[in-house]
Amino acid sequence: MKHDSHGVNLFEISKKYGFKEEEIVDFSSNINPFGMPKSAKDEVIRRIDDLSTYPDPEYRSLKASIAKYTGACEEDILIGSGTSEIIANYIRYANPKRAILLSPCYSEYENELRKIGSEIFYYDLEEENNFEIKIESLIDKINKNDVELFIFANPNNPTGTILTVAEVEEILKQTKCKVFVDETYVEFADKKVYSQIELTKKYDKVIVARSTSKFFASPGIRLGYATTSDEKCKEYFFKDSLIWGVNIVATIAGEKMFSDNKYQDEVYKFVEEEREYALKFLKGLEGLKVYKSKGNFIMCKLLGGKTAAELYDYLIPQKQVVRNLASFKNLGEEYFRFCILGREDNRKLLLNIEKFLKEQ
Repeated sequence: MKHDSHGVNLFEISKKYGFKEEEIVDFSSNINPFGMPKSAKDEVIRRIDDLSTYPDPEYRSLKASIAKYTGACEEDILIGSGTSEIIANYIRYANPKRAILLSPCYSEYENELRKIGSEIFYYDLEEENNFEIKIESLIDKINKNDVELFIFANPNNPTGTILTVAEVEEILKQTKCKVFVDETYVEFADKKVYSQIELTKKYDKVIVARSTSKFFASPGIRLGYATTSDEKCKEYFFKDSLIWGVNIVATIAGEKMFSDNKYQDEVYKFVEEEREYALKFLKGLEGLKVYKSKGNFIMCKLLGGKTAAELYDYLIPQKQVVRNLASFKNLGEEYFRFCILGREDNRKLLLNIEKFLKEQ
């Protein structure tokens, strides 16, 4: 039995085309190109002997670092093995009879809701509205269907759709449903405008989750965290969690990376500049529609009958891989997504997309 795939399989590509895995430039995974902060790697090496000890079961130093980094209340922080564990646990805790998702969105939300038999409604992100959310219509759909949980990523993957704090607060004020905000990509945006963490101090029916996988380029350490003022939720997570559920490497690296302001500023500035360059370049091409994004990725639509599968096949000999979005609800075979990597790789991809549009 296979788990759902959330991107390309580099091993299969290297085997099929005879490439070495390290030769393939993966624009599909949305991981920041800087790699894990050097300060965090150095700290793990410096404390390598700590691998012979158990982590603090309360994760006090790690939570203190997260609290300082995010502005969340330390006592409201939950720790998990990636956001995947937090999403699954929260859905079991909330146990909604009816839930609503954006369409398209990250598939794991639906997978976990189906495990508990939730009735799932969809708020369609429509092309004619540039895949943006109309708050009034979303609130109306939540209330008409007695929805108990709204779960979404901010920014949304793959569309780049994003909501402000004021917009999410309107949902909290005008509906009875719980709100789960997945902020996996929010650190690539202006957190003061788009992060919902301050709302967790005002409303106990909202929870905000993040991971270190994308912004800190550390998917391998499986470190996720969330913040909520819902006391029953915190108690549920405490009872359900395994002692030492997050390993010592993740705790050491996490404590350091959350305090590395220089790294954080460099990543944010670089991705913002490269994203804006790419958006401007792509908007100047015929045969392509590009959608604005606040994530470290950009979604595009091929026009004139061209498909993302054709673009994918065109780029493979160049050892470049983008994400074909045909499998996402509410999209089609003409949509693709790519993430921001190193400047040279980004420029090569943009030029290859331009060549594809001209040659096909």
